Amino acid sequence: MANKIKYGISKCYYAKITNTGGTISYGTPVALPGAVSISLDQQGETNTFYADNIAYYTSNANNGYQGDLELALLPDSFRTDILGEQLDNTSGAYMEYGNAPTVEFALLFQFEGDENATRHCLYRCVASRPSVSGSTKEESIEPQTETVTITAMARESDELVKARCPHGATAYDNWFTSVVEPA
Repeated sequence: MANKIKYGISKCYYAKITNTGGTISYGTPVALPGAVSISLDQQGETNTFYADNIAYYTSNANNGYQGDLELALLPDSFRTDILGEQLDNTSGAYMEYGNAPTVEFALLFQFEGDENATRHCLYRCVASRPSVSGSTKEESIEPQTETVTITAMARESDELVKARCPHGATAYDNWFTSVVEPA
């Protein structure tokens, strides 16, 4: 049966992109545990050309998505693989450098539904560094989350932005083991 509603984000993963001479390949997806929320707005404009006193032609630009991914705590693996932080082997501290390169990745996740979950993949993403914030403990412990801004773009080779996989599709069972490519 088809879903009537969706709710809840779970099973969030990232897969690091390697770009060799314009050919993209994806690493094995790595879990991003503690997904709290994701909110991505579409990017692009609708342009209308008027002629003969009517909207003669309308075009839509798909410039991907941009928004926030909120996690309980951003894992160290994401900080080193994607944000470019480096572990100093002598001190054991993670170092953030101003000249760290931007690393692209695929973002995989699923939304629950009243019948089945639907899985998603954004094929080419970059992430911002999270803000640094915290507050004192009062009468009770209030968990603090970390948020990164995600920008999802079209791949240069084929303009692919996103995939959505409903339960029962061939790719569904292996969705989080490797990034699914179109046939």
